[in-house]
Amino acid sequence: MIKFIIKGILRDKSKSIIPIAVISVGVMVTVMMSGFLEGVFSDVINQNAKLDTGHVKIMTKPYAENKEQLPNDLALLGINELIDSLNFNYPDLIWTPRIKFGGIMDVPDASGNTKLQGPGIGLAMSILSEESGELQRLQLNKSLKKGRLPKHSGEIILSDNYATKLNISPGEKITFFGSTMEGSMVFQSYEMTGTVEFGSPLMDKGTFIIDIRDAQNMLDMENGTGELLGYFKDDKYDDQKALVIAEKFNSKFQESKDEYAPVMFTLKDQNGLRESLDMGDAFSGIFIFIFILAMSLVLWNTGLIGGLRRYNEFGIRLALGESKNNVFKLLLIEASVIGLIGSIIGTSLGLVFCYYLQEVGIDISKDVANSTIIMPSVMRAYVTSDLFYIGFIPGLFSMLFGTALAGRGIYKRETARLFKELEV
Repeated sequence: MIKFIIKGILRDKSKSIIPIAVISVGVMVTVMMSGFLEGVFSDVINQNAKLDTGHVKIMTKPYAENKEQLPNDLALLGINELIDSLNFNYPDLIWTPRIKFGGIMDVPDASGNTKLQGPGIGLAMSILSEESGELQRLQLNKSLKKGRLPKHSGEIILSDNYATKLNISPGEKITFFGSTMEGSMVFQSYEMTGTVEFGSPLMDKGTFIIDIRDAQNMLDMENGTGELLGYFKDDKYDDQKALVIAEKFNSKFQESKDEYAPVMFTLKDQNGLRESLDMGDAFSGIFIFIFILAMSLVLWNTGLIGGLRRYNEFGIRLALGESKNNVFKLLLIEASVIGLIGSIIGTSLGLVFCYYLQEVGIDISKDVANSTIIMPSVMRAYVTSDLFYIGFIPGLFSMLFGTALAGRGIYKRETARLFKELEV
């Protein structure tokens, strides 16, 4: 029977091509939209991870409780040994230390006297090591506004707004006034090599970046760090994997009496991200549901109109002695086959486009010029397992429902009345 129906569909293209084309386009758009929304939320997660949270982050317990105050006196110590242990136990992750600290930046004049001063927040990371991947992770080269990135120890970059406020240009000297990990005063001069634009008003106001080793030496934090960030090697956050790793790591120190014992947090356990991202997922789900519902109505209408246009055919078949039940059943089978073919074509096309957008993306670098630290320069879709079946909801079921609604009269009405209505 199915072979007969398929042959009939292929033979009579007038009743199959248009519905299949409409279903294919509708399903393709549904899959593309779903994949694109997944990509947008994935970008939000990745940008948070790159800038601040990592996929997982290790701190001491008291540091985590007071991290807004940048309490480097509560920092992690012995991180070289800790990183070696982490590399052995969690080979799927890359570990990189970062130090955040505050102080005063002083710009001297030609005589060495203070020309301008301003408070600033320092971000120290492994920018002189290619192996760390920090330059690529934050896309500092794309966010460069003036000058160049640091290449040697003793070099520093500032946010462009901060540099303008301090009236300092690349190549000039700047001095940091602050305190060490132990609370001693520290004065350290650097050469400002360039400026970057973060894309965040708060960070652009007064942020500077130096290499992690310079910060460790300056702050008396040798073999220490404020935060130790871990990233999955495929650069994709997996909440379930992260939770398993965090639970395994934290269980080792659960009974520790050391108040400075390390504790690991997942990305979603930081900065209230779990609640925010769960809410975002809910809104995304609602949006996708509304979109699928809208596409379902369109495709339902396609099935309904297709069924109504065939009323004369139904009348002839009934006049030839075919039963109402059989006509109705064959109508539904035809609709199912058309819906299935359209859904397969649409899903395949949607997945191809999503994969292309995942791998190549849409370049928006001109719109976010020099702001790629906060904003991604390429918008991407994200291929998930949901995309392989989500298009079948509007494609198959809506077509089937619309056709069933069109054919309900065949099933419910008296044959004589049908003949009259169908004008056979």
